[in-house]
Amino acid sequence: MSGAPSIIRGPPSEKSNVELVNSLQSNFLASKQAFAPAMNGDTPSHAIHKNNLRTISYTEWTKCQNDFIFIPSVDFTQTGLAEERSQYDITVKLFFLPNTFAYERHKHAQEAINLVLQELHMPSIDLLIVSFPGVSIDADGECEDPVTGDVPNGESEDIDAMTTSWRAVEELHEKGIALQVGLSEFGSDRLQKFLPKTKVRPSVDQISLKDCCVVPKSLAAYAKQESIELLTHNDCTNILPSGTVRELLGTGEKGAGVLIGPDSQGEGLKGDIKPQWVIKYTAVVRDRGVIENKGYFAMAQIQD
Repeated sequence: MSGAPSIIRGPPSEKSNVELVNSLQSNFLASKQAFAPAMNGDTPSHAIHKNNLRTISYTEWTKCQNDFIFIPSVDFTQTGLAEERSQYDITVKLFFLPNTFAYERHKHAQEAINLVLQELHMPSIDLLIVSFPGVSIDADGECEDPVTGDVPNGESEDIDAMTTSWRAVEELHEKGIALQVGLSEFGSDRLQKFLPKTKVRPSVDQISLKDCCVVPKSLAAYAKQESIELLTHNDCTNILPSGTVRELLGTGEKGAGVLIGPDSQGEGLKGDIKPQWVIKYTAVVRDRGVIENKGYFAMAQIQD
C-alpha cells in the first residue's frame, strides 16, 4: 500500500496514524478517479459519483508484481526528487508492527527502504529511525516491562529480539544506504542494555513529549554521555492496526473495495490481514527548509 506521492502537511498536533490513514484513503480515491474517465467517456474525474467508483474492479487500479499487489499501482518512473542528492535531508522512519517475528525484519527493512529509494530516485537517506512495537517512555524515562522471546503475538519485545531486528539497520548503514541510524522511545535503562549489543550505535533517539511531557533527566544525562541526539515525535507506536487496514481495503463506505468478507460472492481478496510494517519518508530541501516530498508505504500480508 502506498501513500506516495501525496504530500501531506497536517497540523503539528495531528497524530501520524491519522495522517497515514488520510494519505492512503486519498491515494486510493485518486487512483480510482484516474481510471474512471476511461470507463465513463469524457466525464471529469471530480464529477464522478462515488457510487460509480464502487463498480471499478480493484484489478484495474492496482498492480500485481511477483507475489505482491501494489495498492494502488505505482509507476516509479513518474516520481523522484528534482535536484541532486546533496541538496536534500532525507529522513525515514520504519515502524516494525506487532505480531511479526524479529527474524522477518531483515527482509522487511530491505523491502521498505528499497521502495523509498525507488520513489525518490535517490541512492541513500540521511537518517533511518526504527520504531519497535509496544515501546514507549513514561515520565520517569522508563518503559513497560517487555515480554520475552521473539514475540509473534506480544505488544512489546525483549532486547534480544530488538538487537536481532537491528542487524538489518546496521547492514543498511554499512552499505552506505542509511548514513545515520536511530531509535524511537528508548529510555535510559533500555539504551544501557541495548547499546553493548550493537555494532553500529544509534546517533538519535526519538521521544514523544506527549507521553512524558518533559525529557526525563536520566535519559537526558545518558544520551549526552553517549553522544545520542534526542529528537521529539508525535507518532503512534502501533501506527497501522489490522482493523484499520481491513477498513481501508474493505467494502465499507470508506473502503477501497479490495478485501471482501469470507462469505461474499463479489470480486476481491479474502483472508485475514496482517500488517507487517509502515515506512514514512520526508525529503527537505536543505538551503530552503522546504518539504519537497513526503509520504508513506505500508506492507500487509493476507493469510487464508
